[in-house]
Amino acid sequence: MIVDAHCHLYDEKMEEIKGQVFEDIKKGNTSCVLSADTIQHSKMCIELAHMLPNTYATVGIHPHEVEDFDDNSVRQLKQLSKDSKVVAIGEIGLDYYYDLNLKDKQFVALNKQIDLANEVKKPCVFHVREAMGDFLDIIRKNKPLHSGLVHSFNGSVEVAKELLAMGFYFSFNGIATFKNANNVLKVIEFLPMERILIETDSPYLAPVPHRGEVNRPSYVHLVAQKVAEIKNLSKEFVISKTRENAERLFGVKFEDIASN
Repeated sequence: MIVDAHCHLYDEKMEEIKGQVFEDIKKGNTSCVLSADTIQHSKMCIELAHMLPNTYATVGIHPHEVEDFDDNSVRQLKQLSKDSKVVAIGEIGLDYYYDLNLKDKQFVALNKQIDLANEVKKPCVFHVREAMGDFLDIIRKNKPLHSGLVHSFNGSVEVAKELLAMGFYFSFNGIATFKNANNVLKVIEFLPMERILIETDSPYLAPVPHRGEVNRPSYVHLVAQKVAEIKNLSKEFVISKTRENAERLFGVKFEDIASN
């Protein structure tokens, strides 16, 4: 049984394949951590996590969604974080890819959500896109006390070294299967298996040979295969190790229900 450490099953793009995805999860073929990007989606992640076996949720506000972030947002996230299915605060972070004029608000939202994670004793799930320098500046001063996962990691080996020393984990998705993914492959080669997780970021970033399709958690097997090739390991070992890593980071156990 394989763990998809980061996906968005509430997304509208999943609608046509949602039944197939849910059936796959119910059969025990794939386990998921559902990552939120708004208060509303945090609630939806929790609802789905209670509905599906071996499924957990994060709660948080994505850097693109911080326009109306305030103390009430923190209060709502804190309340949601008490749910038994919530394993992390995320996805939170910085994203400068689109010029949304939100940099200052992103700083505030990131710091306050790290503070929340530290208060409720949960790890953070980070989204960082074209903002790694500022992200590092923030977490050097405001370190997550219960670890962190940088999802869809696309930084350099040098950045990975610093985050590794801080106790971070890293997750990789279909990007690792793309032709222009040399930097990602170098980081995977460098990192110890004990800090690697695999994800799909469904419905986005479907791996080759499904690139351009709506992504789904079952495609995480293709990411496991790519990591196995890079690390010269068996696919079975990668699946087992990344599951173990997810359990350690999120403080949960994923049960083998398919054989029950």
